[in-house]
Amino acid sequence: MIHDQRAEKFRQIVENKFQIYNSLFMSLPYDKMTNIGMLLPFLCEESKIGYDEGKTPEVIVEEFFKNHTDLETEEQKLELLFKIIQYIERQVVLFDSIEDAAFPGLHSESDSGTVTNLYERSFHDHKLEKVREKLKDFTVKVVFTAHPTQFYPSSVQRIIHDLRKAITDDSITNIDTLLQQLGKTPFVNKEKPTPVDEALSIIHYLRYVYYDTIGELFTKIRKTFDNGHFNLHEDIIQLGFWPGGDRDGNPFVTAPVTKRVSEELRTAILKSYYGNLKDVRRRLSFRGVSEILTQLSNELYSAIFRNEKITTEDILTRLNDVEKILVSQHNSLFLDLLQNFRDRVKIFGTHFATLDIRQDSRIHQKVIDDVFSKLFGDIDANYTEKFNKLIEISEKIDTESYDEIVADTLINVAQIKEIQQANGLRGMNRYIISNSDAVKDVMNVYAFFKISGYQDEEINMDIVPLFETMEGLANAENVMNELYKNPVYQKHLERRGNQQTIMLGFSDGTKDGGYLKANWEIYKAKEVLTKLSEENGIKVIFFDGRGGPPARGGGKTHDFYASQGKTIANNKIELTIQGQTITSIFGNKEQAKYNFEQLLTAGVENDVFKNSKKDLTEKERALIIELADISYKKYSDLKAHPMFVPYLQEMSTLEYYGKTNIGSRPSKRGGDSELKFEDLRAIPFVGSWSQLKQNVPGFFGFGFAMQQMKEQGRFDEVIDLYKGSDFFKTLVLNSMMSMNKSYFPLTYYIKNNSKFGEFWNVLFSEYNLSKDIMLELTGFKLLQQEDPLSRKSVKIREKIVLPLLSIQQYALMKIQKGEGNKEAYEKLVTRSLFGNINASRNSA
Repeated sequence: MIHDQRAEKFRQIVENKFQIYNSLFMSLPYDKMTNIGMLLPFLCEESKIGYDEGKTPEVIVEEFFKNHTDLETEEQKLELLFKIIQYIERQVVLFDSIEDAAFPGLHSESDSGTVTNLYERSFHDHKLEKVREKLKDFTVKVVFTAHPTQFYPSSVQRIIHDLRKAITDDSITNIDTLLQQLGKTPFVNKEKPTPVDEALSIIHYLRYVYYDTIGELFTKIRKTFDNGHFNLHEDIIQLGFWPGGDRDGNPFVTAPVTKRVSEELRTAILKSYYGNLKDVRRRLSFRGVSEILTQLSNELYSAIFRNEKITTEDILTRLNDVEKILVSQHNSLFLDLLQNFRDRVKIFGTHFATLDIRQDSRIHQKVIDDVFSKLFGDIDANYTEKFNKLIEISEKIDTESYDEIVADTLINVAQIKEIQQANGLRGMNRYIISNSDAVKDVMNVYAFFKISGYQDEEINMDIVPLFETMEGLANAENVMNELYKNPVYQKHLERRGNQQTIMLGFSDGTKDGGYLKANWEIYKAKEVLTKLSEENGIKVIFFDGRGGPPARGGGKTHDFYASQGKTIANNKIELTIQGQTITSIFGNKEQAKYNFEQLLTAGVENDVFKNSKKDLTEKERALIIELADISYKKYSDLKAHPMFVPYLQEMSTLEYYGKTNIGSRPSKRGGDSELKFEDLRAIPFVGSWSQLKQNVPGFFGFGFAMQQMKEQGRFDEVIDLYKGSDFFKTLVLNSMMSMNKSYFPLTYYIKNNSKFGEFWNVLFSEYNLSKDIMLELTGFKLLQQEDPLSRKSVKIREKIVLPLLSIQQYALMKIQKGEGNKEAYEKLVTRSLFGNINASRNSA
């Protein structure tokens, strides 16, 4: 019933508004874009009917030119196609703004997963004290990563912000004006953004969305559960930050970049305080209070513009002094205003978000080998010898004689102390190691600190292994067991409060092992590492590299965390959020607040409310293992297919990700000209499947594994598993979301291709098999039937971008045939990437 009501409301406040406001595009005075609004529906219709009839994108686009235009030259046709792309990009922005503005109307304060709902549920079940106890030390941390698959220029971001407000206010005049501005404002950066540009783009969200959102949510949680002696810790909701610190994600990140980004984060939070303090001072104009606040304002100004030092403690001391006077002399007037400001200072400190450092273990090994060779001249020494000699060094080594990557790595380690002094220890406190497959990968980083002049007690950093490949996950238990037994590392952990963060990467895991296998291996690894850590007296925290879509480990985040049972440590929920997932899930205050609440309550519910569906029985566990192994074999066979990499290279947009001006990093690791599967970065890999509307990493092998059970007469076991296990159900529903965003008719033409036809049919057959068997399993008639709002949203978005996909495929076909203006067609492909990525919202 609630689903039906929301679906009807969605029709009224999203679909209908889009139809109305979209009609404004028809008369907008865009340069050379006259008639685009009238031509576009024809291309959309030609595409839909044409693909159903099995026509190629080339035929569809050429018939569109012939039937609806009088264009003759290639130059004229290309110009029209570019204008259509620009038009669709703006339609996507309009729909995003309408849907985002509708968010409060489609969700309520008492929805499942909200703080209010958690309170009501715990009150009725007499578990309020248990919830308060859990909230005492529980934390949710969202880490924004340097993967800008949605990278609107700041000028466009500001228009989007204003457009959303105008739509909320139903101001037709403002909407019309903003759409005109949108039409004349470039959507594409002239040059590739630098890592600092990427960081500043996300810092914009920190200042204008998360500062208020997290502050208000903190106040809400405290007031909701307050019983006179409930003290909420300021770290309950934390922000993490990878842009500017993630070297593995971006080889253009250097030590000076990291330093600059740390300064930008510090300046941003001080500016937020300065603005917030103006509002506080407007009300607290009393004798004795006003003088202290004016002094604090001057100190913040000097810290921002003259780079004078100010600490969190300095600010809190001033505010505590104000509170004493306010209580004793002014009847506590506006005390709540002061408390809210002080809460934010406690939450954000002088760092705003914690800047992480990340680098690949293979780079670290090169640093260790080079340094050891230069210092001791012994190139054949084993790891233990190297480590023991290096940690005995008590002085900082000179980095000038080393090559660039070695010197930069060590300079970066040396400057951590300086960053911590400016931003506080919360400003930078961990070093993440990608592709951690051995103990030496962790201990190498410890050695970096020693050769950079740190005493043991000065290493105020957590060293975090990232297990991401199938091999890495399988070896995680051995690595951590050996680390926990290592005397040097044991002492380091003691100094860090016997707490160990372990990152488990979804992106490369899914690319490496397929959807079901990757998720199961991570689940198993968490169980094993939980048990191992408890046995060693270590509080373990799991950091999930969830990315965006199910194909990169994402999907419905609340359901994912709420489905984890008692065998997995639940001390903290920590995950990465990237690209367009930032704007689609945490892009404005209402959405951000709602989704932070969903994460928080998922973690609390897991401990407080018993649910047998969260804990896997031995029978369920055995069946998942069987299904995961079958799907892994099927996916591995696909990867081993001789056409796998050539298909992505020649038929998808893979090679074009590196040519776009949306991100500063290359689209593959390594400098070899030959493309190898293992060098592919997860974003262009998953994104290329998404652009083809095939979404293979999100489902391939899953349906096949279930079909095998069915053929063995064991499908009832799979149905029981779906009904009995929240974990398995969540995997199924997320996979169905991936399939619902697929549209194979777009590439029907490939089935007749002499080179790739057979490979395409393998993909299409598995899609149909997976779709049919998952519908049978769930009892649904439609994919995403359980989530009508998402289904409706996907349907509208897919309709908006269908002409854009036709243009993209048309351009790819022209390039493959070597026909016409190759440079222009390549530009068409890259331009069409943007609109499709942004419309999909979590496509890469």
